Formats: sequence, structure tokens, C-alpha cells
Amino acid sequence: MTEAMTRKLKRVWSDECAAQIVEFAVSLPLLVVFVVGIFDFSNAITLKQRLTNAAREAARVAAADPANDLGSPSAGVPASIGDAFQVADNYLISEKINDCGLAGAGAPTVAGLTWTYAANGGGCPGTGITLLINRGCDNIITTNAGTLNLIGTCVTITYGYKWQFNSVASTFGWTGPSLNILTVTAGAFNEN
Repeated sequence: MTEAMTRKLKRVWSDECAAQIVEFAVSLPLLVVFVVGIFDFSNAITLKQRLTNAAREAARVAAADPANDLGSPSAGVPASIGDAFQVADNYLISEKINDCGLAGAGAPTVAGLTWTYAANGGGCPGTGITLLINRGCDNIITTNAGTLNLIGTCVTITYGYKWQFNSVASTFGWTGPSLNILTVTAGAFNEN
């Protein structure tokens, strides 16, 4: 091999023009996974916060209503429960969260002072939505003088979140859960 040919080969092997393209091609999939993961996680946190707000508003409205209509279950759904249900459902709709047909869910299941609504329609993720309104939520508060037993209203919403991250990460062998169940609870002390 001649000296000119050796210099030419050294120059070709030491040329780094294509190295940046190769580095970018190797790191791009990892970058895409991170970006999709960040957006998906922030969407899940935002959904959980919106569900918490809906539960809090429903609990606040029910706690402000009188509790004298809770005694006769044969009279249908008490006004305080109906108010809490309407507030929660309207909040979900105003925040553009699929309410899974909760408005048409029909009569709730009643157990003591707890009314449970469930719906699974309209393309709802997972097992749908469950709205639980408990007008006899027991809160025990410890003070220096002893314990206080305060009765309030607790509203619990259970809703599925479908991860978008899995569709991207599965191309790299990820087999994580595609659906998580978000459960939020909010309470307020009964005023009447």
C-alpha cells in the first residue's frame, strides 16, 4: 500500500460527519419514550386532580343539604344524594371527562347511608366509573381532651386511566399495565 493510499484511508476512518446521524438514530427512540411518558404521566395526574375536584364539590354540596331526608329509603333517592350526584356528573362533563353514561345509570345501590352509582358505557376505559356517596362518613379527631366523632359526607370516585405510554414502549418490549384504576375520595363535615 502506498503512503498516499494510507493517508486517504486514515482520513476516511477519522471522518466524523456521519457519527452525529448515527448517535441521533440511536438516541431518538429513547427520547420519544421519555417524552411520551412525561406527557402521559402528566395527563394521569391532571385526570386525578379533576376527579378529586369533582368529588370535593359533590361532598361539599351534599354536606350543606339537610340530612332529615335520609331516614326513609322507600321514598327514593334523597335530595342531598341527588344533588351530590348531579354536581359530580356535571363537573365531569364540564371538564370533558367521559362520564361513561353515569347520568343514565339508573337507581343507585343503597347500603345504610351509602349510595353507589356505577356506569360503563360510551367507550369508558376499564370497568367504567363508580360514584359512591356516603352521608354517614365517620371522622375521628383526637384532641387533648379526648376524641371527637364527627359525621360528614364522603364522596369516592373510581375511574380507569388507559396509559398511552404502552403503545410506544411496547415496541421496545415493555409489558407494563395498560390500565390503572384511579380512586379519589373527598369529604366535608355535615352542616345539618
